Amino acid sequence: MRTLHVGLRVSDLERSLAFYTAVGYEVIGTVEGTAYGTLTMLQLPGDAFVTIELVWDPAKGEAGPGNGINHLVIQVESLDTTRADFAAKGIEPEPIEYPGGPTGPRTCWITDPNGYRIEVVQWPDGHADGITRADFA
Repeated sequence: MRTLHVGLRVSDLERSLAFYTAVGYEVIGTVEGTAYGTLTMLQLPGDAFVTIELVWDPAKGEAGPGNGINHLVIQVESLDTTRADFAAKGIEPEPIEYPGGPTGPRTCWITDPNGYRIEVVQWPDGHADGITRADFA
């Protein structure tokens, strides 16, 4: 199990992109029209994987400390085993989803006691251990 990336809700995507690219992050892909808004994936040049996902939905209003973290993502070897482990510990995982279609990653969500959402991901066989530029090719 490992942390994949953090999703940060942003108020002004262009301003946030200017900041993060000035810091040194590169945009490697964007997913439009999700239930959470537009998702922009960032990675540092020395990293093999995405480490920040900017989540932009103007309808949600201003973002910032206290309301800016959208979700945390963790990777597991077996989603089925992990879900069973969660249930045995009193954590109710949500149903399995296939956000990339039937051959893409398998995911489910859990929620911590404070309401923070955690996406649990099992990559398909042969997939890198994180989001890469190849996921957007």
